[in-house]
Amino acid sequence: MAGSRAYLDYNASAPLLPAAHAAVVAALDVAANPSSVHSEGRAARKIIEDARRDVAAFVGAKAEHVVFTSGATEAATTLLSPEWRMGRGAVRMSRLYVTEADHPCLLNGGRFPAERVTRLGVDGNGIIDLAALETALATHDKSDGLPLVAIHAANNETGVIQPVRDIARLVKAAGGVLVLDAVQAAGRIPLDMSEGYADYLILSSHKIGGPKGAGAIVATADLMMPAPLVTGGGQEKGHRGGTENLPAIAGFGAAARDTLAGLAAIDAVRTMRDRIENTIMRLVPDAEIFGKAAERLANTTFFAIPGVKAETAQIAFDLAGVALSAGSACSSGKVGPSHVLKAMGFADNLGALRVSIGRNTAEADVEKFETALAALLSRRADRTKAA
Repeated sequence: MAGSRAYLDYNASAPLLPAAHAAVVAALDVAANPSSVHSEGRAARKIIEDARRDVAAFVGAKAEHVVFTSGATEAATTLLSPEWRMGRGAVRMSRLYVTEADHPCLLNGGRFPAERVTRLGVDGNGIIDLAALETALATHDKSDGLPLVAIHAANNETGVIQPVRDIARLVKAAGGVLVLDAVQAAGRIPLDMSEGYADYLILSSHKIGGPKGAGAIVATADLMMPAPLVTGGGQEKGHRGGTENLPAIAGFGAAARDTLAGLAAIDAVRTMRDRIENTIMRLVPDAEIFGKAAERLANTTFFAIPGVKAETAQIAFDLAGVALSAGSACSSGKVGPSHVLKAMGFADNLGALRVSIGRNTAEADVEKFETALAALLSRRADRTKAA
């Protein structure tokens, strides 16, 4: 995003795409309820169903398997439930398996009681311990219910990508169900549910340049679904009650369509990310870039500068006109270490900064970051000399 400020916080929320903005504005002029049977209601319904097809195409799924929600957190809480249905029959998930590095919407267990949640470790790069997962699934007591595994496809702080196909193989062999949090991965790596690597995906509109207030559950089939979190008038085939948020869903669909077409630009994003990391290491040779040895999203850099508190650095960047994060946006207002870094084995007092960019990030934005970083390091050097 060119201009007087540089926005480098796409993982928190991507800027609204022009196509999504236009779709939202157009939908605001549609006054009817999408459940109404008159012509105006059918026009509203068409907007939702067109968006459903666009979101489905975005991840290689069928439109009838997309359930719209208010966002990814609601989608996660809906899926992370012990009580499911297959047709008219009840299905029980007796235990939830997550990793210590997952987003809080998974880590907190959704509707599972705490004693029914198993947290699995990750290595120094944030990759799940596959041996621990295999052991946990092998010892799972299926007489009490099925195992439900929920994991992020890519970490929101480090950008590290999980070995999804290996995880899926283990879950399938154990007769379990796999929920994949694809919020950060969507639009940054190809996702194709027809390949069968997940039973359910979680998506968020505003992470791909759509409006806030819309998310989705995407299933490989609709034979088995969790008990609804929000009940009401039977919208979304009874999976999510309440009148649909027409403008947000319209914008979500437009963003999905636009982002799918823009996946080819990911190499240019990676080149820009590499330039940022090369600058960091040139100016701060002892800086730590977390997860660098693992496969990562092309847009994300999570780094620490020795001797500089992340919160202090974030304020300095902000004053210099650069917007970035000190960790996850859902917890950046809290004082404390990153739970992701803690899970990866790093010191509790280590702070880190996250730069996350997109295909609309301009070279001028990167230059502004480089200038701000150099100024921050100059002030640090001056303080060191004075001491």
